[in-house]
Amino acid sequence: MKSLDVEAVHAFVLVADLKSFTQAAQALDTTQSSISLRIKRLEEQLGRRLIERTPRQVRMSVDGSAFIEPARALVAAHGNALGAFGVERRKFVIGMSHHVVGAELPLLLRRMSDSNPDVVVDMRIASSRDLLDAFDKGALDAAVVLQHDSRRLDGETILTECFRWMAARDFNHDPSRPLKLATQAEPCSVRRMAVDALDEAGLAWTEVFVGGGVTTVGAAVSAGLAVAALGLRVSPADAIDVGARFNLPRLPARDVVLYTAHTDPLARRTLRALSEAVRSTVASCPATTETSSVE
Repeated sequence: MKSLDVEAVHAFVLVADLKSFTQAAQALDTTQSSISLRIKRLEEQLGRRLIERTPRQVRMSVDGSAFIEPARALVAAHGNALGAFGVERRKFVIGMSHHVVGAELPLLLRRMSDSNPDVVVDMRIASSRDLLDAFDKGALDAAVVLQHDSRRLDGETILTECFRWMAARDFNHDPSRPLKLATQAEPCSVRRMAVDALDEAGLAWTEVFVGGGVTTVGAAVSAGLAVAALGLRVSPADAIDVGARFNLPRLPARDVVLYTAHTDPLARRTLRALSEAVRSTVASCPATTETSSVE
């Protein structure tokens, strides 16, 4: 009977989820070569190729896709076994901006759970401004927000988020009339970024939909009601960039920043898993994008 190396199986699950040997290594606080060696040994033991790796992408093979769910179950069972003797569960209160949380939220939660099964995650979704206020008051263990100003400069930059003017494919705009906008309510910083860009370009606009979060704004976009300034990661899958079509001003990029005051090993592992999961969902901004400096 074959006995599988749980660390190797864990490495495989991470690579499959993050689609990156480098990010898997960072999540496990080891080297890329160590991750590669673990997976190579696992493949040799199983007699199956689990990961297909090319210069452009990392993906699971057919056998890897068949193995992934049993692999997850093994990693989870191992974590449960280690916690069988009443290990105290620790709670982390983590705030994430509306404009950071996208369709990958299940992946984020899974990565944090796999990394530390004994951690209870209390997730708060709100505006970057509100989350920083809560963090400063000690109500959050960590905050993942968009950097819009120089209020705080002591965070860790996770990635740079590209913003575009997104609309439904069949959305039409008459240049002689104000641009129809879908936004979040004030004082949303992304709303301010969008209307400032339009005002500076001398373009008339009118709000036709005000949502209570990016999900509702995205729904208005998908319904064809309006154009919205949205990050590429959180835009609806059926929306397209209409900036060039309607001659709209270029939107700046914003850094996604993690703030935390915790430095103990458990906190580092949990937040490293969160950061790597967020990074794994983003593509680089196109070369023409103007990335913003901190204002």
